[in-house]
Amino acid sequence: MTSRAPDTGPSLRERARGLVENPRFDAFIITLIVANAVTLGLQASPAAEQAWGAWLRGFDQAVLGVFVIELLLRFFVMRGAFFRDPWRLFDLVVVGIALIPATGALGVLRALRVLRVLRLVSVVPAMRGVVSALLSALPGMGSIVGLMTLVLYVSAVIATELYGTVAPALFGSLGRTLFTLFQIMTVEGWPDIARDIMVQSPYAWLFFVPYLLIATFMVLNLFIAVVVNAMQSQFAEDMKGEDDARARLILDEIHAMRAELQELRAARAPG
Repeated sequence: MTSRAPDTGPSLRERARGLVENPRFDAFIITLIVANAVTLGLQASPAAEQAWGAWLRGFDQAVLGVFVIELLLRFFVMRGAFFRDPWRLFDLVVVGIALIPATGALGVLRALRVLRVLRLVSVVPAMRGVVSALLSALPGMGSIVGLMTLVLYVSAVIATELYGTVAPALFGSLGRTLFTLFQIMTVEGWPDIARDIMVQSPYAWLFFVPYLLIATFMVLNLFIAVVVNAMQSQFAEDMKGEDDARARLILDEIHAMRAELQELRAARAPG
């Protein structure tokens, strides 16, 4: 009789992979992030800090310890791929900031602890999709920013020439005019500004109305169109990837069934 090698079971790395890829583990991390967000908000309240300060700080340190262990597990599982994953690098930076001693000149880092809440973006797949879509929209948004800057600059030069003496506090210099036109672009108090100018320049509406239509209702809507298009493309790619994964799974199951049928046929064939 030949001796059979003992079954050692899954390796330590495979066990760690099964843990970090378990949906319950992700749900546990999400729960900790949300709870930590609540405790960080309570620490910003003087009354809560005075009543439960020690407990809040203890819970904060415990959560930070869990995050460190989680990242170590993911690094142990992913090895070099850990540093090629932008979301894992994002988690590393956010958690690493919290590990830096917030004393002396680095005291400002204490306020950056709340960045840990942003880990929800890297943990929740739907949020990752939205952020990826926004990042993919940046090239198109750059062109729109250039167009908006051009419109704002040309309008500022015209408004300074026309209304610099009428309302020097708003249009007395190019810098003031740029700020005023940016305020008008946000549709904040623009009727009051236009009425004040129209007291001395009755036809000032011929400048303000076209500028508002171009800068707000046209250029800003272009921003929305680019972002929506990028999100639709991103979600379409995600759905295609999910469909491809399902198709591969079905094909694998079909191949497995065919192999089992062939084995059964071979076993029933007469010797």
